[in-house]
Amino acid sequence: MHAGFRWQVDEYFNIAEACCGRWARAEPRTAIRVHRPGAKTVLHSYQELQKAADALSQVLTGLGVQRGDRVAIVMPQRLETAVAYMAVFQMGAVAMPLSMLFGPEALEYRLQDSDAVVAICDESSIDSLKAIRGNCPALRTVVAAGTARGQGDLDYESALAAHKGAFTAVKTKAEEGAILIYTSGTTGPPKGALLPHRALIGNLPGFVCSHNWFGFDGKTNKKSDAVFWSPADWAWTGGLMDALLPSLYFGRPIVAFNGRFSPELAFSLMAEQGVTHTFLFPTALKAMMKAYPKPAQHFRMTLQAMMSAGEAVGDAVFSYCREQLGVTVNEMFGQTEMNYVVGNCSMNRVHGERSAGPPQASSAPSGGSALHEVKSVGAFAGWSARPGSMGKAYPGHRVAVIDDEGNECAVGVPGDVSVNRYDVHGDPDPIFFLGYWKKDAATNGKFTGDWCRTGDLARRDAEGYLWYEGRADDVFKAAGYRIGPGEIENCLVKHAAVANAAVVPKPDRERGAVVKAYVVIAPDQVAARAAYPGGAARFEEELTAKLQAHVKNMLAPYEYPKEIEFIDALPMTTTGKVQRRLLRLQEEERFKAQPST
Repeated sequence: MHAGFRWQVDEYFNIAEACCGRWARAEPRTAIRVHRPGAKTVLHSYQELQKAADALSQVLTGLGVQRGDRVAIVMPQRLETAVAYMAVFQMGAVAMPLSMLFGPEALEYRLQDSDAVVAICDESSIDSLKAIRGNCPALRTVVAAGTARGQGDLDYESALAAHKGAFTAVKTKAEEGAILIYTSGTTGPPKGALLPHRALIGNLPGFVCSHNWFGFDGKTNKKSDAVFWSPADWAWTGGLMDALLPSLYFGRPIVAFNGRFSPELAFSLMAEQGVTHTFLFPTALKAMMKAYPKPAQHFRMTLQAMMSAGEAVGDAVFSYCREQLGVTVNEMFGQTEMNYVVGNCSMNRVHGERSAGPPQASSAPSGGSALHEVKSVGAFAGWSARPGSMGKAYPGHRVAVIDDEGNECAVGVPGDVSVNRYDVHGDPDPIFFLGYWKKDAATNGKFTGDWCRTGDLARRDAEGYLWYEGRADDVFKAAGYRIGPGEIENCLVKHAAVANAAVVPKPDRERGAVVKAYVVIAPDQVAARAAYPGGAARFEEELTAKLQAHVKNMLAPYEYPKEIEFIDALPMTTTGKVQRRLLRLQEEERFKAQPST
């Protein structure tokens, strides 16, 4: 696959043209399906999306937004969010996604750091923006959409209504900045990663492979048959680059839902909307597995493929997806800086013809698919997903596990997962970010020669599969043993009483550190704890012993958690990743507060 794959990245390329403009000039088709529980779904076409984007581009031009200026988009999954992205891209400005979940302090940091000149928001974020507006001198205008109209400097709906006609899109180079997206802050203060237009091209092979040849799924699966949905916020890499933009790139509809996630919501939405392809992070899948062990008894599903990322899925969730949902979950790995580089490609639910090789990623969209057509010259089965494995490098990406000196590690030896600037043919890989915003030293520190380090540790087996060991900051030593939290967390989640878990080191004066687990108990156990005859403390004491025995029986003796603390919820980033760093710091502070003996 790697030998036969070649990138085609032309000098000029614009995400808005590839994801909307060309489809708006073709036959009518649905772009956004707005899911409304208990009400009729609202459909928005590519023509409608383009018309609104043209109007918004004219509004922003009138506000003085120039090529390269940052425009903050602080809205959830809704039509206006997709419109804002297309409008900013086709102007040659830089879209800056910000989660509606950010509080005033988080917004202020990013708006100040980026010098954003305009913010487009709705009712979910207007109050937080108003609270910090005075501390962001570069922010000239707040455009308010939805029910926030009248609370900003400009009303979105009225402003768009005043502008008619097409907007003449600028001709952007593929190398120009398109998106300034801030890292999730898992290991430190967020940094703004500037992504070029070409980064979308770099994402496509992984997206296609992890979704069972999405966009190339044969004659029996028409374009209108595929429907994509993910609860991932369109303000972070997983929601924007792994869901919204690639779905629109292939001219397929994506479901937008602005509401709280729950297992019942996820299953009912996918059933009602006929979702065929989805991206669900492990935290969501764990909750769905616990809430509906036999989902087919309650929901009529049409799933063909599923991708998951953010944390290790683990074999418990892997088996659930295969046995209960009828799909093999394809785990994927990537970072904001270079996304969708490693993963699996199990083709168990593909319909229609299968390709003998990977589609060639292209920046020259024209008619039909914007990737070169690949004729079916034989059966292609991808590579089978293995529970717990990150998978292999997707076509076009050269990935290796390297040591501190930049040398590739031997089979079975853990090292830093890294991506080379060049593919196996020596051609530049378009996946890479341009650099960290105003942080040249941090950008340079990300690279060792042509290798870009992810900071995630893994080991490679003899067949080329990568096995995640954890963030470099998450892996620790306890009593002389090297501990990766993922395996222990996966083991704990297999127990019926556990909904989720996080493992961190607890400082210990004699052993350096011991294994500690923070555990969220399953919903049915919450009621059981409240009604337990011996009281909640007794319930937790007995459950602790059971969980420790469970891990001892499943893993090495030194891996079982010496201490378990039960909490209502784990600290999470807005991207759904467990913030072990916060739990680790909490343990360190508790240790410092203890009197020394």
